[in-house]
Amino acid sequence: MAGIPWTTIHVGIAIYSYFRSTFRDFLLLSAVILVLRIFYRLVLYPVYFTPIKHIPTPPGRAWFTGNNGTFVLVNPYDRMRRWNQEIPNDGLIRFYLGGNLERTIATTPKALSEILVQKVYDFEKPKIVRQSLGRITGEHGVLLVEGAEHKQQRKLLMPAFSYRHIKDLYPIFWSKSIEMVKLIEADLQQRANPTDNVIRVASWSSRATLDIIGLAGMNRDFDSLQNPTNKLAAAYHKLNSVPPTHLEKGLFVIGLILNVPHLVHKLPFKRNRYIRESAAYIRNVAHEMIHDARRSVEGEKAHQTTDAVDILSVAIESGGFTDEELIDQMMTFLAAGHETTSTALQWCVYALSKYPDIQTRLREEIRANLPSISVEKPDSISAATLDSLPYLHAVCQEVFRFHPSVPSTVRVSNKDTTIGGQRIPKDTVIQIVPALINYDKSLWGPDADQFNPDRWLGPGKANTGGATSNYAFLTFIHGPRSCIGQGFAKAELACLLATFVGRFQFELEDPNKELILREAATVSPKDGVLVKLTPLEGW
Repeated sequence: MAGIPWTTIHVGIAIYSYFRSTFRDFLLLSAVILVLRIFYRLVLYPVYFTPIKHIPTPPGRAWFTGNNGTFVLVNPYDRMRRWNQEIPNDGLIRFYLGGNLERTIATTPKALSEILVQKVYDFEKPKIVRQSLGRITGEHGVLLVEGAEHKQQRKLLMPAFSYRHIKDLYPIFWSKSIEMVKLIEADLQQRANPTDNVIRVASWSSRATLDIIGLAGMNRDFDSLQNPTNKLAAAYHKLNSVPPTHLEKGLFVIGLILNVPHLVHKLPFKRNRYIRESAAYIRNVAHEMIHDARRSVEGEKAHQTTDAVDILSVAIESGGFTDEELIDQMMTFLAAGHETTSTALQWCVYALSKYPDIQTRLREEIRANLPSISVEKPDSISAATLDSLPYLHAVCQEVFRFHPSVPSTVRVSNKDTTIGGQRIPKDTVIQIVPALINYDKSLWGPDADQFNPDRWLGPGKANTGGATSNYAFLTFIHGPRSCIGQGFAKAELACLLATFVGRFQFELEDPNKELILREAATVSPKDGVLVKLTPLEGW
């Protein structure tokens, strides 16, 4: 201490004591504020301060788990269906997820028509949803943009999804479906044990639909069916290979309570790293495809031939997108365009394994009306031929109804508005729930909770299933934000299912196994649907 004046030492000690005290007080105050904020959210808000207190809510709410019975964010579909039957409501029910996070469910066609059609741009996807999905699809594709930008993008892309356009894609759907089935059969024949006939449907359906969206969407065959180690297929597999841990799920709920949920995406979890790495690779692939497609379109224009039917060419020729916007569009269609139909095929195989009589009836229709795939070069197929099979159509529609790939989606009001005359303040979170509406007995009849393709047969039922409202079938949503690719998905699924059912008889590996769901961007059986296959001759 020699040479340092005592006054200087005293000042230094005073400064140190001051800042140490200030920092300690800051931490203490922050902790108190945090506790009070959580107490307000968990205890006070749902009872005293919510601005939608007028909307009916189920009884039995707990502080930490809300009406859900768990702190983790999961959608209680069975409870939702029960609430809709038991709680008198005028189109809306208010409930609480873990952490007492407030949600509202739209329950009637009138409420749905206002949200999805009449006031569609008053209700946006929440920012956290756009950020979460945007990591995989890009935030500026047609799936996630809002308002005037969405309206313009949809207008530019619609020509690629018209029926006139899609019918020209049936040969692609059909040839890739046959390729999938023949490779599955070859795989079974090469196995050392002849009794080993179990496949995981998801492994094949994901690669087949990725190849299809590559050809039909970007005029590129990714060849992932032939090459299981294909890097693009591996990137998408990697995205789903590590589900969020309980810690991540819990931190996400806390982030929502504190209004900082996006911070969880930045934490050093393995899943976040996988998403970053996979998304970077997918973005690079999209960039390469756009570069190649631009040169191809320019060459066709120079030779005055513009017959390209793929989505990317249509988007480029519209002149309405920058390269960065095109990248996000391609990431959107790559992800949504293959994942949803892959999930739908898994549900088809699962359902038909549960109902072998339906499987047999469908197989008889397919074999009697569609060209054989046993020949070396199978005939192609026309839209008119495939679309003329009523039971195939009925089974696909019933799978879409009973097992929607996306059973719930979320909107948030971007201004003060009303639904059915009820006041809806800005920032109210509303869930659109196909897993609820698609099962509503007041819309579908007393057998709404049963898998029954026959509901789609008979005069006037092919597109309604006999439901009393257009809004009873919510799998593809409705209105300006309805799934732009629903015609594409329906045709693709019909081809995939027809070849699979026509060629194989199948049953679940373990019929008594409990169905556990994998809940990500889409919802599917967690095991990927393990089935025993028996190849059938004569088709």
